[in-house]
Amino acid sequence: MTVAAVSVTTATPPLQLAGVPEVFEHTTDRAEFCLPAPGVELYRAHIVRHAFEPHTHQAFGLGAIEAGVERFRYGGGEHLAPPGSIVLMNPDELHTGRAETAHGWRYRMLYLDPAVLARVSGEDGWWFDEAVRHDVAAAQRVSQLLAALWQAHEPLAFDSLLFRLLAEFRRHARVPQPAPAEAAHRFAPVLDYLRANLAEKLTLPQLAAVAGLSPFHFLRRFQAQYHVTPQQMLMALRLFEAKQLLATGVAPAQVAAATGLADQAHLTRAFVRRYGVTPARYQKQVRA
Repeated sequence: MTVAAVSVTTATPPLQLAGVPEVFEHTTDRAEFCLPAPGVELYRAHIVRHAFEPHTHQAFGLGAIEAGVERFRYGGGEHLAPPGSIVLMNPDELHTGRAETAHGWRYRMLYLDPAVLARVSGEDGWWFDEAVRHDVAAAQRVSQLLAALWQAHEPLAFDSLLFRLLAEFRRHARVPQPAPAEAAHRFAPVLDYLRANLAEKLTLPQLAAVAGLSPFHFLRRFQAQYHVTPQQMLMALRLFEAKQLLATGVAPAQVAAATGLADQAHLTRAFVRRYGVTPARYQKQVRA
């Protein structure tokens, strides 16, 4: 099985991207993406002042905190991730992120499509019941493997490193995933409807009708299930789709129109708040 079906490259450091202005409040804030293979996204960052708004990756988010402490909201609760922690996020879970310490936090992440994870691990239905595990030795190994993935130029080396990295997380995974709750079944068509209508101006009665509930009963149930409002979910899905389009080379102005955002400026503001980089910078990084 080969995951790295495309040539593996590393992203150009953000400071070398001519014509892309800095967007963070603090001069040390940095965020960098790389798409080395289909369904695989690498991310590394040092964040001091930036606060990430609710967003989703529709992928497993697996990584390590190298320095500082992150505070984030995930699964309806607040979590702290100190140095020496590994981070374990399930797909489609909205989350935030901000620094808990004065000097911010430095971390590396892998965002992995569930289908790729299943092919590499040979197992379906991975899920994690804890978002943070404090394990200094494991965090160091994870960080080293993630750093090596950035530098892996040969497909065989990349696949081998990815296999070793997932082995580090397997001990924390629960297989198979438990059956979704009744509420998740009820709202699955709503999420599908949102994804199919990202460019539309949707109303609460429209979404409530999809779920078969009255508008404000739907709103209360949706908030209880996902810990965000339908509008916050819609924006998270819009920005995730924007990432996908940017990665394929679609111009930012076209991305804004396709995802229901007012204009390119609106896209830029929303993208930075959730991912820490401008759309133009992200596109240059992942297509380098």
